[in-house]
Amino acid sequence: MSDLIASFQVDHTKIAPGIYVSRTDRVGGLSVTTYDIRMKYPNVEPAVHSNAMHTIEHVVATFLRNDPCWKDRIVYWGPMGCLTGCYLIMQGAPDPETEICPLMLAAFRHLRDFEGEVPGASAVNCGNWRLHDLAMAKWEAARFVERLESAPSFEYPLAVRAVTAGGEAFFDS
Repeated sequence: MSDLIASFQVDHTKIAPGIYVSRTDRVGGLSVTTYDIRMKYPNVEPAVHSNAMHTIEHVVATFLRNDPCWKDRIVYWGPMGCLTGCYLIMQGAPDPETEICPLMLAAFRHLRDFEGEVPGASAVNCGNWRLHDLAMAKWEAARFVERLESAPSFEYPLAVRAVTAGGEAFFDS
């Protein structure tokens, strides 16, 4: 039987909006870190609507890949399948609290204040260019900025692994 991957070993009943190290991998001798940029309380709040999340992806990815200090270390930015946040994958292992949080605050303030056309939102540049909602993305960005400014979380609450009397380990559902 396969073991649960790291992101499924987090207790989603206790996770709060914040920035978490999901995993760190070695790729070709380099360290690559995946950050969980959690915008919502999972299974408590409504998830980010897909149209807004698509806009968040476009605007924040454009911001990150153009940031003069960070652009060369950004590997990937995109939404989680559960639509409660995004994954940021970066070269190296920048500190979530002192380095990634200020970067996310800058990116989400940029989105909150964004005016104009969503970058890459055309049939030529995007596979589902009509699936955007800038107004709702800006609302979600403002809410996330408030959360990061007031009470961000940086430590994952891990799920408890139950072990049977026979020594079989499993995750309680």
